[in-house]
Amino acid sequence: MSITKQIAAIHNELSTLRVSCVAVSKTKPIEQLLEAYEAGQRVFGENQVQELVAKHEVLPKDIEWHLVGHLQTNKVKYIAPFIQLIHSVDSFKLLQEINKQALKHDRVIDCLIQVYIADEDTKFGLAFDEVIELLRVLEEQPLPHVRIRGLMGIATNTSNEKLIKEEFYELKMFFDGIKLSFFSTHESFDILSMGMSSDYKIAIQQGSTMVRLGSNIFGERA
Repeated sequence: MSITKQIAAIHNELSTLRVSCVAVSKTKPIEQLLEAYEAGQRVFGENQVQELVAKHEVLPKDIEWHLVGHLQTNKVKYIAPFIQLIHSVDSFKLLQEINKQALKHDRVIDCLIQVYIADEDTKFGLAFDEVIELLRVLEEQPLPHVRIRGLMGIATNTSNEKLIKEEFYELKMFFDGIKLSFFSTHESFDILSMGMSSDYKIAIQQGSTMVRLGSNIFGERA
């Protein structure tokens, strides 16, 4: 199926659910991103800062760019002028750097805190108690050029749907608790980014508001 048809099918599926779609375009050529853009996709996610910057330079300027991969503090300055949402914040040090670089461009940068929910050793992110610790530090040391919009999580890469469902359910419960405890007066704390091509339907059932789809749109990575 073509990228155009895939985008149409996904937009059709998600529109009634009020779930937004990030087209994860890492390693994909510009032509494929343009085809997705022509089909109406405006939000694209990249894993690598270098690739993100290169694509931003040549693609239409109304694209909303998200960084979905791990972000090193020394790379923040390259994306600070234009990035719309960083999904992968996992330390106060990183937030301080984002705040510093956003200030230089007179911007407020939206961020998600990445929560570690998977039964694996390879994923980045913070444990539930570490997220609470980070938010308490933020209360004491506010960063005016950073806005926490929600949480992001990556489930275990497994065919065990019960496990995936449990991980997403726990993250949704945690999201609700965090909203109540720290963001009850902030309507902008409204994004729960969970679900990728293999498990996004389960993620949506468990309360995801944003899914990150790559192979569902562009086909399997070579």
